Amino acid sequence: MKPELTLHSRSLTLQRYPIRKRETLQAWDAADEYLINQVETIKAEQALTLDATRPVILMNDGFGALACWFAGQMPVFSVGDSYIARKASETNLEENQLPRVQFQDCLSPLPDQPQLVLLKLPKSNRLLSWQLAQLCASLPEDCIVIAAGKAKEIHTSTLKLFEKYLGPTSTSLAVKKARLIFCRPDASLARALPEIERWDVPEYQLTLSNHANVFSGESLDIGGRFLLEHIPQDPALKHIVDLGCGNGVIGIQAARLNPQAQVTCVDESFMAAASCRENADLNLTHPQQLTVKVDNCLETMANDDADLVLCNPPFHQQNTITDHIAWQMFADAKRCLRPGGRLIVIGNRHLGYDGKLKRLYAKVHKIAQNNKFVVYQAEK
Repeated sequence: MKPELTLHSRSLTLQRYPIRKRETLQAWDAADEYLINQVETIKAEQALTLDATRPVILMNDGFGALACWFAGQMPVFSVGDSYIARKASETNLEENQLPRVQFQDCLSPLPDQPQLVLLKLPKSNRLLSWQLAQLCASLPEDCIVIAAGKAKEIHTSTLKLFEKYLGPTSTSLAVKKARLIFCRPDASLARALPEIERWDVPEYQLTLSNHANVFSGESLDIGGRFLLEHIPQDPALKHIVDLGCGNGVIGIQAARLNPQAQVTCVDESFMAAASCRENADLNLTHPQQLTVKVDNCLETMANDDADLVLCNPPFHQQNTITDHIAWQMFADAKRCLRPGGRLIVIGNRHLGYDGKLKRLYAKVHKIAQNNKFVVYQAEK
């Protein structure tokens, strides 16, 4: 059964993306409902009159609940960093036979003269600070900003970020463990967007930059550092894939070790892809050796196309702990590898990736471990 979201008099059928059998996670949360109900309430009380010609901006709309509700009422711009969230929204708009909305990534300029911004709090405070600064530089004074998130995740420090980067802030009571944040933009707070984090990795002669929503924004993460030690150098490799590339450090080092190979770096984050491209241009002698793609795992990559896939899978989607992303990465890698091709995976020891890999690959063995991580190689 597909979940139905009933808000006031409107019923929507919503699903997550990628679409999987026996899906149990619903495609909206209490914060989505609270935001929509709040807007409808203040409209009914005539405290808000929406102009059919001015845009509404939706930020970080996870699976399209907000897009589906407001589609067709006025120009709607859905802004976020997730390709998967965009695909979910597109799928749900189509399923509900609703008009399309305008999608854009976080790095694109915001539309002119928006009248309302509805913001789902992102997991990363670095991304939140970046988005609030972007809003402050772009919003007219009469624009209303309402943010929403789980009550337990809205702290005093969260409100201080709104007040620092955007303007005067207040909060609502909690409803179904969700809370709203109300903010009016103060143009006097407008400032340059937070600078991109940049640091050196001297043992590999690398300088790396991270946009605001890229994992481990201030230093090289310890898992990535361990995986760097186990990238093969093999003249027979013609196509290497860095799956879930983040800032691209693994793909860049693979390209350096294998100058004869083409390297494809893939991530579902637009900010990660931008960081990877900038880092490749900065650190590679021949940057054209490396290509960057935004994709849902390897959904659009051809079968039997790669010799080696390098992967450090995430084990969460937004705030949900899950292994389905790793499963999809392992399955997509198998499909895209040539016969005899290899997948090299790093993971926390407790995740037990070897059991999953053995269900998909003929040969799986451990090539390295330390007190926190294990590196496996699986052969197609």
